[in-house]
Amino acid sequence: MGKNKDIIILGIESSCDDTAAAIIRNEVILSNEVSGQAIHMAYGGVVPELASRAHQQNIIPVVDLAIRKAGITVSDISAVAFTRGPGLLGSLLVGTSFAKGFALARQIPLIEVNHLQGHVLAHFLKEPSVTKKDPTFPFLCLLVSGGNSQIIIVRDYLDMEVIGQTIDDAAGEAFDKCAKVIGLPYPGGPLIDKFAKLGNPKAFVFAKPRIPGLDYSFSGLKTSFLYFIRDRIAENPNFIVENQLDICASIQETIIQVLMIKVKLAAKETGIRTIAVAGGVSANSGLRAALIKAAEKHEWDMHIPPFKFTTDNAAMIAITGYFKYLKNEFASHDATPYSRVTLK
Repeated sequence: MGKNKDIIILGIESSCDDTAAAIIRNEVILSNEVSGQAIHMAYGGVVPELASRAHQQNIIPVVDLAIRKAGITVSDISAVAFTRGPGLLGSLLVGTSFAKGFALARQIPLIEVNHLQGHVLAHFLKEPSVTKKDPTFPFLCLLVSGGNSQIIIVRDYLDMEVIGQTIDDAAGEAFDKCAKVIGLPYPGGPLIDKFAKLGNPKAFVFAKPRIPGLDYSFSGLKTSFLYFIRDRIAENPNFIVENQLDICASIQETIIQVLMIKVKLAAKETGIRTIAVAGGVSANSGLRAALIKAAEKHEWDMHIPPFKFTTDNAAMIAITGYFKYLKNEFASHDATPYSRVTLK
């Protein structure tokens, strides 16, 4: 199918605790709405059952708002794209069920989207009156989020290969769990980033895992951090309060170093000099600074997305749906969500 006719995609994202809907015309965003769930802060993490109930309450108002803000009518929509996985099954079921019902009622195509692929393709979203340069193929993408840490070769919009990934915990999970150890509220990753700006990243040294190849590991780092804090508190009960800024700066520096070592190795091994970053952790200011510095040193063509496209959003689902629409890659109505999967 050619690009001459306007293609309007409704994107639905419900993989975790954000209910999101977006409308794009071809590659241009018309609206991108997100409804968060503050209730999880009281529990120190996302509670799956509460998340799915909140999605049920939020999905219709969010989709309605996205359509109205886009200035279109329901009959203008060419297809509906939805996150099939990975994510929380209960949450995914809400988005999947809504998308199926919407597509069936309008007699339009249904498009399933891999959430991880969506994060990568967020780089190709366009905003009205905003000029930007897209990554050129092939490029390497460092995908770092609360649930995933991967290095991906992106050969085309829908042709991706994972060449390195975490063998246990993700970078975002490491940030949040280390934050929890020192008493910061959920989500702790952004707070570590905030406090790290005021601390000394060399104050404390944490052991970096030695994993061969391009794979990551953060489980051991989390454990060593826990023991470090435990031992220091035994010596000084006020250790965290007195050293909070330096602790945050040091653990952030360590996590970033682990990520950067593998990115540099991947660029060297593949010879690819166009580098992109995606996912929630790509909002981290320390990681952004490290990537920009490395790009200047190694002469990379660096692509860092706007903050609003780093966290879970429906625009990234819609743009993936758009590229699938062009190739007539439509989903069956018997498609069921999946909780765990990598890029194929």
